[in-house]
Amino acid sequence: MGRKARPKPKRLAQKLLTVRVGLGLSQNELIRELAEDLTQSRISEYESGVGEPSLLVLLRYARLAGISTDVLIDDELDLPAKLPAKK
Repeated sequence: MGRKARPKPKRLAQKLLTVRVGLGLSQNELIRELAEDLTQSRISEYESGVGEPSLLVLLRYARLAGISTDVLIDDELDLPAKLPAKK
């Protein structure tokens, strides 16, 4: 009577990495921008696909990048070609 694992977005890790790099942020700078209790190793896990951020962290990524969370989560949607410049 095992439970099935929920489907995970296949492109999420790459999108999170693209957002950070597109904004010109290091992992530590991203942590400060997200104002979240995160570590560099957690960001690395998100960007490599080993871990998955919480919904609140995804929302903060989206707000920082000026995009909808749908764009991050939906594999059929692409990130915009240009993200806002770093603050």
